[in-house]
Amino acid sequence: MRLNLLILRSANPEELTAFYMTLGLRFVHHRHGAGPYHYSAEMDGFVLEIYPLSKSQTRPDPFVRLGFSVVNLDELLRKVSPGSILQVPLKSEWGYRCVIRDPEGRRVELVEDVLERE
Repeated sequence: MRLNLLILRSANPEELTAFYMTLGLRFVHHRHGAGPYHYSAEMDGFVLEIYPLSKSQTRPDPFVRLGFSVVNLDELLRKVSPGSILQVPLKSEWGYRCVIRDPEGRRVELVEDVLERE
């Protein structure tokens, strides 16, 4: 078994999508049947979707934490707002990593994957 789908509900889907595009994700804007329009990005069989808040939600869930392997962490961090960096890049037992915050407060862990560079 492996995770293949994660849906984030957003108060501002366009802004949130733009943030994740800065990290390198490529989104398409579409909808399934009569459902709401949303953004969808596929990465090696995993799909991240960003939907507007449901009618019963008053705010997005800031407690979801995401993690991405990236090719060049320092280069990527030059593209994000310095205010979004929560933990500066450091070498750790998990690799060269840092933690940033998306526009709605979710923590996003970025780890440089040396295998991705090859």
